[in-house]
Amino acid sequence: MRIVRVESRRRAIPLTRPYTIARVTTSEVDLSFVRIVTDGARTGAGAANAATGVTGETADQCAEALVQAADLLEGQDPRRLPYLLSTLETKLQDCPAARAALDMALYDLFARELGLPVVDLFGRRHRSLPTSITIGIRSVEETLAEAEEYVRRGFTCLKVKTGHSVETDLERLRRLREIHGKAIRIRVDANEGYDLADTERFLAASERLELEFVEQPLPRAALESLRALPAVFRRRLALDESLHDERDALELLKEPVAGRVFVIKLMKCGGLRPALRIARLAELKRTRLMWGCMDESALGITAALHAAFAAPATRYLDLDGSLDLQDDPARGGFVLEKGRLSLTGAPGLGVELAE
Repeated sequence: MRIVRVESRRRAIPLTRPYTIARVTTSEVDLSFVRIVTDGARTGAGAANAATGVTGETADQCAEALVQAADLLEGQDPRRLPYLLSTLETKLQDCPAARAALDMALYDLFARELGLPVVDLFGRRHRSLPTSITIGIRSVEETLAEAEEYVRRGFTCLKVKTGHSVETDLERLRRLREIHGKAIRIRVDANEGYDLADTERFLAASERLELEFVEQPLPRAALESLRALPAVFRRRLALDESLHDERDALELLKEPVAGRVFVIKLMKCGGLRPALRIARLAELKRTRLMWGCMDESALGITAALHAAFAAPATRYLDLDGSLDLQDDPARGGFVLEKGRLSLTGAPGLGVELAE
């Protein structure tokens, strides 16, 4: 078996619901898709969303890396999977989103050849978990209205973006808890939007709101400030922007730990293989995992779900990134029912890409 073609294309897709986080408002995403084809007409597919502030590469660089990958992969035997993935990690070191797309396409191809779901290559540990759905930075009234819509749709876990104003953020969360009580779980993501004083004030004032955790209140560069927080605060923190690859994981696991939840995103770390290496490190240190996403095709969401369900330390999902895409070319992959995600059981990633 040989790879005969690596096809890639780029597509701008509007969001049905633009949203605001601490740093930016997003209304459209620039996605890249890749398809790997063998001489036996077997295919594997992957998708990428590159963003300089998250993955370190631009969308242009990501698309160019996918074109360059043809020279690395065409003529190769896809059954030499570890060798090919190692080659991509070396040659495309600065383009983790592009690597993630190629990684998932190779795993998709390999597992389809075996007639197995990708998760079964690693060993399935979970069958179904609830995902949070995200509410951007909005007014109190808009937050409550959006939350009501999601609850009606069956979601039981809300992730609320914060980071502009501690007082307004707390008011939004208080009202949500007053209205919905313990019927919903609430987690918060500040996207590096607070300074140290804001972080301490928010953590102290939100203690009675029974938040699942508070994600990345301080910038990645402020790791020592996070470590200096009281242990009672650090136990409530999840680390996203601070965690990109295995080197970051090793640093974050040093005492005193800055947070008790790692947020793994395939686009940040470069795909399923490095993601599961991070997951293993977290498992050894009894650190819980949340699997997150960017605004992504259902293809990328499904790949993350396969990895999440293979990791024993997985406790949380935040895989709602495809739900607001107006025209996603990916079909299949996962089932969303009453706010819970599960896989279809189809071979590979179980996703088909429209032409």
